[in-house]
Amino acid sequence: MACRQTRRGFVKATLAAAGAASVLSAEERALLAAGADAAKSPAGKGKAEPVKPASQAALPMGKIGELEVSRIILGGNLIGGWAHSRELMYVSKLLKAYHTDEKILDTLQAAEEHGVNCVNTHPNAGRLIQRYRKQRGGKMLWMVQAFCDEQGDFGPCIRTAVEYGVDLIQIQGGQADKLFAEGKWDWLDRGIRQILAADRPAGLGAHSLDVIKTAVKKDLPVDFYFKTFHHHRYRTAPKAGELKGPHAEIPGYWDKDPKGTAEFMKGVKVPWIGFKVMAAGSIRPRDAFQYCFQNGADLLCAGMFDFQIAEDVKIANSVLNKIKKRARAWMA
Repeated sequence: MACRQTRRGFVKATLAAAGAASVLSAEERALLAAGADAAKSPAGKGKAEPVKPASQAALPMGKIGELEVSRIILGGNLIGGWAHSRELMYVSKLLKAYHTDEKILDTLQAAEEHGVNCVNTHPNAGRLIQRYRKQRGGKMLWMVQAFCDEQGDFGPCIRTAVEYGVDLIQIQGGQADKLFAEGKWDWLDRGIRQILAADRPAGLGAHSLDVIKTAVKKDLPVDFYFKTFHHHRYRTAPKAGELKGPHAEIPGYWDKDPKGTAEFMKGVKVPWIGFKVMAAGSIRPRDAFQYCFQNGADLLCAGMFDFQIAEDVKIANSVLNKIKKRARAWMA
């Protein structure tokens, strides 16, 4: 996740290109402006002050197992460089260039100081999580997306995450979709039990609602579900006939049947974390948070740049304060 190019050089070159082409979105211009400001400071220093959890804002909490988890969880795709960029091939490189190790630590610190007390990442973030906790005194919970090897063993991934100090583990959604489609339900069942054997809360991720339905039918002993959830009222949403697989990049959708998801989850008595709630940047935070919380999700995983965190937390609090009644009871 480290950047081979200096931030100053990258920002200078990218701003020059952007001025010539004039094609960057407002979000990308904000990202580049933030990067330009960061480039004025000496590289590698980060924040001098240690983390002060919830010192700038607070969020309501839910509970998974014995853990108190903020209702907004920091998504890890942006800091890991995995962008749902549709046909814009440069976006993942842009994310990786912006998110140096120090910028990632700054982002974690900004999130924790605004009341976001959990981050969900790929397993390879372990060393940075350790560094954040050691150097900055961060207390943020770490949720890992688990992957299996070619023999269906999640053990190596789980053991590595445990060594780095993981707090919650969920089988990654794309992995679960794939194994389910291949008829390898026993691999998923074994994976959940391996997580539980490691004495960590176990979650099952999925884009496909059929994965969750099967887990409920088979009474899989999960502590939480991690299921995509977003409406289709956005400009690039799929049109009739374009909904084929559980998810797609073009047209961009990650919950094929949001109404079906909301209806099925009404009867699920296990905490549900919604993810891809902004349809990878296509839905504004207020709209996304309102829809997902109102329609049953207990917690939301939201990808946020450092400069978006304060506003998104403010929006989440505003939305949560106005919700008086839901079709699904709070399960966390």
